[in-house]
Amino acid sequence: MRRGIAATALVASLALAATACGGSDDGSGKSDGPVTITWWDTSNATNEAPTYKSLVANFEKANPKIKVKYVNVPFDQAQNKFDTAAGSKGAPDVLRSEVGWTPAFAKKGYFLPLDGTQALADKDKFQSSLIQQAQFEGKTYGVPIVTDTLALVYNKALFAKAGITEAPKTWDELKADAAKIKDKAEVDGYWGSTQAYYAQTFLYGEGTDTVDASAKKITVTSAAAKKAYGTWLSLFSGKGLHKADTTADAYAHIQDAFVNGKVAAIIQGPWEITNFYKGSAFTDKSNLGIATVPAGSAGKAGAPTGGHNLSVYAGSDKAHQEAALKFVNFMTSAKSQETIALKNSTLPTRDDAFSAQVKADPGIAGYQGVLAAAQPRPALPEYSSLWGPLDTELPKIAGGKEPLDKGLSNAELAIAKLVPDFSK
Repeated sequence: MRRGIAATALVASLALAATACGGSDDGSGKSDGPVTITWWDTSNATNEAPTYKSLVANFEKANPKIKVKYVNVPFDQAQNKFDTAAGSKGAPDVLRSEVGWTPAFAKKGYFLPLDGTQALADKDKFQSSLIQQAQFEGKTYGVPIVTDTLALVYNKALFAKAGITEAPKTWDELKADAAKIKDKAEVDGYWGSTQAYYAQTFLYGEGTDTVDASAKKITVTSAAAKKAYGTWLSLFSGKGLHKADTTADAYAHIQDAFVNGKVAAIIQGPWEITNFYKGSAFTDKSNLGIATVPAGSAGKAGAPTGGHNLSVYAGSDKAHQEAALKFVNFMTSAKSQETIALKNSTLPTRDDAFSAQVKADPGIAGYQGVLAAAQPRPALPEYSSLWGPLDTELPKIAGGKEPLDKGLSNAELAIAKLVPDFSK
């Protein structure tokens, strides 16, 4: 799950209009000159994009008959932009697709099946759960390039100042630790998010989810879900627990407070590792603690499996598809993924990319340690969209503008429209 830095809508729309073309060159795929493919990269334009641009240059050098038109698209705009472009036959040849988008676009016929192609030549090298998450109805529509999950990240020095020697394993322990940190270190011990993706960890802690995909049932108002969100809500009040931030800039406020030592712990993903190190609290990288998210009352702990796949547009002609498949194979190779990990501090998706040098980064090593608790998303094309209704309701609940039961009921009604064949 990436929270990219968005450019203005005007600049983005102009850039995309100028570059969105699956059929570059003359569209026939028969040009004697180099084939030019377009890649929409959704990585962070400041911290990550330079690494991808460098790899593109390396690819072009090794493949002089293929040119890559690189376009960095703000993450929070890319899904809708691609949906619109693909629907009008003007999509890029390759998309860096968030894992939740992959089955949705595959269902619409926008992605090319990759099984048996050059793009998936190293299929057995990738973590099997990540390949599974790139599939829809038995076919694979993406090659994993980076993976992620959420973890409890904490400031070891502030914990030590409060006499705490290890990360909390339950939410009750976290509350107790937050109070100690407030007393001893005089900063809040924990600051939670009102975003639905982050609240997902509480659902897993109670052994539930927003829906039961196999049973085709909406479960967001079940007893277990209400208990999960009740725990989530309780972490916005109490000694050492920061009140809910329901502003549009909440994500940045929480992140800035953590990296500058103004709060001791938050829930966050590895896409922020490079930004952690830029903060005053983590000039010494070893001060960054990373632990599995605390468990719920069911004794379970876990967080969503996130990340990105590289997918190929089904609407491109054969020549562009072949060039795109070669490009995807290059970008997801062990060598490329090692480079990406070293430069961007993101997690590789294949074991042979976790070299000793990669694992020397304490951030990567820490997140690698919590991946075992990550839970793959169900193969439901609409699944990622289910967080939308909750992103509307949860800030109201956390801000005291709406009771928990009412907010969850509103979310249930909205979710029912997204999965109309599911029962309540």
